[in-house]
Amino acid sequence: MPPFDSLPYRPCAGITVFNRDGLVFVGRRTDGPEHTDDTHVWQMPQGGIDDNEDPYKAALRELYEETNISSVEKLGEITDWLTYDIPRDVVGRAWKGQYRGQKQKWYALRFTGEESEINVSQPGGGKHEAEFLDWRWVEMKELPALVVPFKQQIYERVVKEFTKFGART
Repeated sequence: MPPFDSLPYRPCAGITVFNRDGLVFVGRRTDGPEHTDDTHVWQMPQGGIDDNEDPYKAALRELYEETNISSVEKLGEITDWLTYDIPRDVVGRAWKGQYRGQKQKWYALRFTGEESEINVSQPGGGKHEAEFLDWRWVEMKELPALVVPFKQQIYERVVKEFTKFGART
């Protein structure tokens, strides 16, 4: 495996979904090599951006594939790409050892559908494997404490940038 510092970042889209009460969707991860403890198992939807795929379209695709949510309106985005490194001892197990972490483009969306649309056990219309065991709505300020420690700085930035979208509608 190449040296850690020479590995690239995996392009990824992150999605902050607000409900009408200004709360944010989080899912409880099923498993995965980057989830290193039993305490920080919640995260917002996120996923890889395919070659030549528009990041916003990737965000919508990933959201549907992980949660079944398609009824959304765009509220905003973070213009910067945010990066994080995964722990060095996890590199060989995550993404086949090809990446040192992720560079993420984050979007804020308002969920406009009914909660019955959300289906984490059979997401993507039942065509995708579940990545979440459960889900819930949380306040923005709770987000950094729910996620694995190496993603907390990203979540702090997302909270800072997107808190303005948390007002009730």
